[in-house]
Amino acid sequence: MEKNKKANELWTARWDDRYSNEQFAYGEEPNNYLKKQLAKLAVGSILFPAEGEGRNAVFAAKSGWNVSAFDISIEGKNKAVKLAKKNEVTIDYKVGELETLDFEPNQFDAIALIYAHFPADIKSNYHKALDKYLKKNGTIIFEAFSKKHIDYVRTNEKVGGPKDIESLFSIEEIKADFPNYEIVELVEQEIELKEGLYHNGTGSVIRFIGRKK
Repeated sequence: MEKNKKANELWTARWDDRYSNEQFAYGEEPNNYLKKQLAKLAVGSILFPAEGEGRNAVFAAKSGWNVSAFDISIEGKNKAVKLAKKNEVTIDYKVGELETLDFEPNQFDAIALIYAHFPADIKSNYHKALDKYLKKNGTIIFEAFSKKHIDYVRTNEKVGGPKDIESLFSIEEIKADFPNYEIVELVEQEIELKEGLYHNGTGSVIRFIGRKK
């Protein structure tokens, strides 16, 4: 138990440090895949887990969505609130672990997991836990680094992403984590990233759109 607590504290401190700088770690503009996919959906309520500095949540709010978000980093929230104010929108942003937050079952029309790289030992459990907060026929929007990305980040650290393969994703893992979803899209792709300070260069990602059955 003490070991887990220490690991959580180190994880939180890492992200607080990254988000404490004046510049936005991943920029102020939304992720391209999220932007494209949101345009296809009817506006409703959306949850952004591991939302960091709020670039995607703020974009969704500007697009008319009712936005909730959470992260373990208070520094991330501070930046997100600042960005929301700059863009004249409001987002409901909580700080903490999912199980400690008061989201309601079937609360959301969509959940957006954009580079939500939870620690390797909990990432699948987190995906399965998030399911209950999504309405039937609700949509998962997912983009994160694939297991092939380990070779890209070794070549170019500026592209970002975890440096341990267990924290990266495979198509098989996504199928296992979201078994009760109609797969609208599930692909592994090489893409070019230009997002703030920490996502720059060629990388390999998993992109997934799922509709809850």
